[in-house]
Amino acid sequence: MLLRLFRRKTLDQISRDAEASAETHLKRSLGSIDLVALGIGAIIGTGIFAVIGTAAAGGPGHLGAGPAVSLSFIITAVACAFCALCYAEFAALVPISGSAYTYSYSTLGELVAWIIGWDLIIEYAVGNVAVAIAWAAYFHQLFSGLGIHIPEWLAVDYRSAHQAAETVVAAGGTISAGVALPYAAWTAAPEILGVKLIFNFLAFLIVGAVTWLLVIGIKESARANNIMVALKIVILLFFIGVGAMYVKPENWTPFMPNGFAGVWTGASLIFFAFIGFDAISTAAEECKNPGRDMPIGIIGSLIICTVIYIATAVVLTGVEPWYELGVADPLAAVFARAGLDWAAGIVALGAVISMTAVLLVFQLGQPRIFFSMSRDGLLPKYFAKVHPKYRTPHVTTIWTGVVVAVISGVANINEIVELTNIGTLFAFVLVCAGIIILRKTDPDRPRVFRTPLVPLVPLLGIGMCVYLMLGLPQITWIRFGAWLLAGLVFYFGYGYWHSKLKSTAS
Repeated sequence: MLLRLFRRKTLDQISRDAEASAETHLKRSLGSIDLVALGIGAIIGTGIFAVIGTAAAGGPGHLGAGPAVSLSFIITAVACAFCALCYAEFAALVPISGSAYTYSYSTLGELVAWIIGWDLIIEYAVGNVAVAIAWAAYFHQLFSGLGIHIPEWLAVDYRSAHQAAETVVAAGGTISAGVALPYAAWTAAPEILGVKLIFNFLAFLIVGAVTWLLVIGIKESARANNIMVALKIVILLFFIGVGAMYVKPENWTPFMPNGFAGVWTGASLIFFAFIGFDAISTAAEECKNPGRDMPIGIIGSLIICTVIYIATAVVLTGVEPWYELGVADPLAAVFARAGLDWAAGIVALGAVISMTAVLLVFQLGQPRIFFSMSRDGLLPKYFAKVHPKYRTPHVTTIWTGVVVAVISGVANINEIVELTNIGTLFAFVLVCAGIIILRKTDPDRPRVFRTPLVPLVPLLGIGMCVYLMLGLPQITWIRFGAWLLAGLVFYFGYGYWHSKLKSTAS
């Protein structure tokens, strides 16, 4: 039985199974520009509009990078670049929906493939819950700035509102900026039988809208994403251009106020800002020319986002002292403090557009992981159905949308976001390891794109990802372990016995 747990599908088997039936075959309609846009859409979001401030200013339990946060972006970009090169080779070699799950199946075996597929739920579905919650807060803020009132109790979850009420009471009635929205929701919410009706309907609504768009078609979804990507790049360039006029060079001194320790901590925090380039690989089966376009999409989007990130960090830390940037919306806040409310409003609009694009790409990725696992027999075949008209995996798309929408309406963002980084880093480690293994087991296979300097580049990717994982808190490891244990229970209860590879071997 032990050997069966690590049975592998050859790359030829993976390709044959994907092409075998028209009923489970996706439509190829994406080009290199679409893929680059998908990558930018997934990467630029909550990280640059929120996490950059925390990375620069620091917070409870961690040092701030200060103006050197731009170096933090470079360090994280280098780590992601090693992994992106490995992803690019796999995506060109195995142009099949499924991303790291499919790659692991061909190199590390079925059990590891199941674990990584289960793990990717943390990155895509759980990560999207956090993005939807943040989107709701920014959307509410944007409309409030326009003088349009949306009830606060439709923009937060019950637990956050209740915790905010307790925090205000403990502070003697003092309402800080961080609890203003949830506390207002608690005080304004209607009641039935003494129970306050608080539900994050805005988060629920945006997930529902994105799910509907993804069911209609991949090309339509990509077109909408391209528009949002263009808008948010323009808005970030707007921030860089306008902000540059208010830069005070003295704010860059000292450049590294907390030494390299602050820079490395900043790199660990802003890793969240780079999550998403790997989501491009989930659309490999819908790519017109995957051998050429997938590497362009993965590496191109990472390079573009890194350049924009560094320019944004340099301007942001030049406009205001680094220790004043630890707010939820630092890019908008620095304009607001400078009396540029109109500019702050434009940046807030950019945050809403950016997070909508992230929701779209991540919500595209998760159903395709389930789709591939179902096609391999590890999940019920019901999940491998493709819409007869739109040629999209509509069953998994709808189910993922329903689950993410409901959880987004009731979940606390602080509890949700903790798992995202560790799940993504774990996936990156396995992909890098897979490249090393495949170069040994199948060295002669034609490769349109080859990761350079193997095994050095994959080993550097593994090393940097493991180092970042070790910096995560213990509770995150415990929750991650519990999640993987639940996945193993499901695998041995269903997946192992229904695997198509098992029936073939029999």
